[in-house]
Amino acid sequence: MKPVLLAGETFHVTSFASKGMEVGSSSRYLNGATRYIEALAAQGIEVVQIGGERCEAEFPRSLETLGQYSAVVISDVGALSLLYTPETRMGQRSVNRLELLRHWVEQGGGLMMAGGYTGFQGMDGSAMFHGTAVEDCMPVEISPHPDGLEAPEGLDPLIVDAIHPVLAGLKSSIPFVLGMNRVVARTNVETATLIHCINRGRELPLLTVRDYGAGRSLAWMTDIGPHWLSDEFMRWDSYDILMANMVRWLAREI
Repeated sequence: MKPVLLAGETFHVTSFASKGMEVGSSSRYLNGATRYIEALAAQGIEVVQIGGERCEAEFPRSLETLGQYSAVVISDVGALSLLYTPETRMGQRSVNRLELLRHWVEQGGGLMMAGGYTGFQGMDGSAMFHGTAVEDCMPVEISPHPDGLEAPEGLDPLIVDAIHPVLAGLKSSIPFVLGMNRVVARTNVETATLIHCINRGRELPLLTVRDYGAGRSLAWMTDIGPHWLSDEFMRWDSYDILMANMVRWLAREI
């Protein structure tokens, strides 16, 4: 199996501390995908990560480059980070990498979008994947409005389709999550919702899959790591299996 390309999940955090008239600052760099990368490695899957701050310059710009990967995972990085290129910043035409991804899936690629504050439309609407070519190939319709749902009480995932290959081999019930992006699952025959959560009497899709052209897409409406994935979820005995199954299904390995 070829490597999986993970775009996003990196953060620069800048803090200020005030002590009377004196103000100090500090900065640190965080990677929210550490547990995810370890999980796939444990399942024999290599992950190549391009942090959000590097997507403008380094994210693939051709079908040939995308073809080096078995699947692409977009996680906690907004549409603008993929649309901007060095050329557009100079006022020149360039490739639309969201349209490129849609075409790649249509031609047989596998694309996953994971949730988070900067997933789907985003907690404050800044992810902006609504109305893009990536949404066209996703198994869900993305809201034009902020779609983040914070749930400190926890949301319990309920399996809808237990026989699907993505859910094969799970050793125990799925732990709770602490938030997700609110989307609407498509109703075409190529789409299936495998897991949902119930919030305020509504069924919200948590894991939805789709065949699109010759390829496949998958929407996981919560984080692949903290904080929407609870500590219990991160320590779950089937976390590694579920995350690996998602990309294996996209790559037609299962």
